[in-house]
Amino acid sequence: MIVERAYVHLSSYDESAWPWSVPCVRQLVDEGLSFTAPVTFLVGENGSGKSTLVEALAEGFGLDSYGGSHDWRYSSPRSKSTLGERMRFDGASGRGRRMATSWSARKGFFLRAETALDALDREGFSPGSVSHGEGFLAAFRGKFLHAGLYILDEPEAALSFSSCLELIGHIDRLAKEGGQVICATHSPLLTALPGADILEVGEHGIRRVAWRELGVVDHWRRYLADPHAYLRHILEP
Repeated sequence: MIVERAYVHLSSYDESAWPWSVPCVRQLVDEGLSFTAPVTFLVGENGSGKSTLVEALAEGFGLDSYGGSHDWRYSSPRSKSTLGERMRFDGASGRGRRMATSWSARKGFFLRAETALDALDREGFSPGSVSHGEGFLAAFRGKFLHAGLYILDEPEAALSFSSCLELIGHIDRLAKEGGQVICATHSPLLTALPGADILEVGEHGIRRVAWRELGVVDHWRRYLADPHAYLRHILEP
């Protein structure tokens, strides 16, 4: 573990203004967010705020919102988000505490689907001769090696089923070697990783759930059992 808790340094806020109007952000402000396992998955519908959360966590740790390593220069033309500027961390004992209090001691990487290839190319892990998915996996093979905080925003977007399984193996190995992973995802494959903490984000805010209780798992299970039951409401006759 690297960080045990994230919280927002804020004296007051307007609940009607973004991002404070987002339920999961308000809960973060009011209660903080505790991490209880080396791997944490944030799951929720589009617009639930999970990407807003992971971007702010990355920015608070000193990672470029555009994506990349902690030790790499910023390439994003915009400043930190309002939430990212105010993000603070309580480090875990030992290595985590050093990283939380010392900028130079921090290690980590922020990988987001929409900017991943550009960010990886800057660091030499996305040659033009490979696919989008292979570029993602190249990053895991070459950059996700050392204890640090690794934040991922929907990494499954570029990956096949078998590549997702490989990604699970990389995440598990990294966690066992002292790293910490926080991942926003829609994938029932990734969230099935044994021992991972799963946080469901939505109108309710943030709540911990078991894998079998996830809405996305239930939908996939029922869809695969009977696709027509879903498609008859969508496809025109």
